[in-house]
Amino acid sequence: MRFSFPHCLFPRARAALPAAFQRLAWSNLIAQSAEQISLAAAPLVAVFTLGASARDTGLLQTAQTLPFLLLSIPLGVYADRRSRRALMAVSEGVRALAMATVLLLVLSHALTLPLLAVLGFFGATGTVAYSVAAPALVPALVARDALSVANGRIELARSVAYSAGPALGGLLVGWIGAGWAYGCAATLSALAAALLAGLHEPQRASAPARHFMLELRDGARFVFGDALLRPMLATAVFFNLGFFTLQAVYVPYAVHRLGLGASAVGATLGAYGIGMVCGALAAPSVARRVTFGRTLIVGPFCGLGASLMMVATLAVPSFWLAAASFFLLGAGPILWTVGSTTLRQAITPVGMMGRVSALNSTATYGARPVGALLGAAISARYGMDACLVVAALGFAAQAWIIVMSPAARLARIPDGGAVPSS
Repeated sequence: MRFSFPHCLFPRARAALPAAFQRLAWSNLIAQSAEQISLAAAPLVAVFTLGASARDTGLLQTAQTLPFLLLSIPLGVYADRRSRRALMAVSEGVRALAMATVLLLVLSHALTLPLLAVLGFFGATGTVAYSVAAPALVPALVARDALSVANGRIELARSVAYSAGPALGGLLVGWIGAGWAYGCAATLSALAAALLAGLHEPQRASAPARHFMLELRDGARFVFGDALLRPMLATAVFFNLGFFTLQAVYVPYAVHRLGLGASAVGATLGAYGIGMVCGALAAPSVARRVTFGRTLIVGPFCGLGASLMMVATLAVPSFWLAAASFFLLGAGPILWTVGSTTLRQAITPVGMMGRVSALNSTATYGARPVGALLGAAISARYGMDACLVVAALGFAAQAWIIVMSPAARLARIPDGGAVPSS
């Protein structure tokens, strides 16, 4: 069966991209939606069904993000040794099984908070597998000159899932109950796995088996030794440090300093998802109008502008400034994600793609809990206002790193090792 995107969501996708990529992108959209529904349902189940406290929901969130720190590198090494399609399909199947187990436990009144956390951990393995394997698989399915378009499609799908998934998860919990919301997520994950199972992955030249640490060392040496990849990684780390320092205190800040109610706080946070969709839709147009290097600095400078808008609310408390800040945080970094992923794919050797993607995911996602802990520590000692200023300093650092790097001066996507199979 041939899969193609509706033109209203992904214009010109059919003409520009092959059927194998269409199947991958559909699977990605469905898998991301399953993830967002389950992430939205988890704290609701914890609070309303299990009577969890704020500390409990914090630990639950930790369990659902730990796979990014613990599994990204092992899965990245595996993705360079074996079939990336199979890795993603099996991991998505594991998520479907975990979500279905939550449904059965809810229906049998046997669900506990530790079980929910453990199953959330296993469910997140599908997301980790996608984050390291999909960027490595795309260049095998798409010609080099279409990589930016393909990555834009992937990021637009992610943006749609991030925008609609949490709201849909909350509505499903309210309409049909917490357990059946997980049942919906399990069904979507199973469908994503089925789409991947039918995808043809081009054969790669087999490489001799080597020790895990040797392969990891080679990947790290390549990333940290490359003049283009090194600043890209540092930019992403500082962006996530700044973003999650801000996220750690935003809700209490919005309530107590901006005077926003729950619905208004939700609306400002929702502007982030809207920004992601708008940024993904604008990516092809931006890419046609400016050099490749210039597209790489748009996202970091949007992040800096967003953080300065949030700092401005210290003097002028405003719903609109806060909403505009989150809109920019969604719109600009999508352009960054598309551009940085394309650059990484273009210059990384095919046999090292999984490891490089895994190192990128570990560093960037690992910065998130560090940023959140930093925000908690600063707010406890110096107050919420100081967190906004420190977050802005993090965003300033990432903008400076990228604008001073040779990547910002690239006229076009460079040639490299990730030549797609025909």
